[in-house]
Amino acid sequence: MIFKSLATVLLVVFFSFGWQTDRNTIQWEAGHRLGWDDFKSIPDESATNAALTSSSINFKYNYSSDKGFSYTIACLFEKKSSWGRVKTDYILAHEQGHFDIAEIYARKLYKTIKAYNFNPATAQKEVPAMYRKIMKDLAAMQNQYDSETDYSREKEEQAEWFVKISQQLNSLKTFAAYH
Repeated sequence: MIFKSLATVLLVVFFSFGWQTDRNTIQWEAGHRLGWDDFKSIPDESATNAALTSSSINFKYNYSSDKGFSYTIACLFEKKSSWGRVKTDYILAHEQGHFDIAEIYARKLYKTIKAYNFNPATAQKEVPAMYRKIMKDLAAMQNQYDSETDYSREKEEQAEWFVKISQQLNSLKTFAAYH
């Protein structure tokens, strides 16, 4: 049986303030690497995946004409929705890659929102549209990552993706300040 790894990107938008991380989520941090103990879900018996990483970019915003525009962004790993069947360091590194890709797009979202010229008359349409565009691009990159690495089986491609992910995180370092 050929195992595949797969990432599920949960696209969640929150329009009010008040969420926080808990024991079931891990916020992306530069120095923190995922461990197999973080993957709390039971593997789907019908799936052929080696592992599944579930992450989300949570985006909350609020605005008014008198108070302006405020927002929060969080890139989270969802422990209870993530699992591992083939628990090797190599597969774990591939799964970390999925979480790191989500962080790339959290930073891109922050860059986009930070550059946004807030207009209370158009914000209701513009802000969700910016978020949807970033999430669409994130999903495309996650799919490209799995496709080009053949779910981690193409070791040379996987090594190239690790470099690509690292370079993109580094090039967006300025926008890591959303944390």
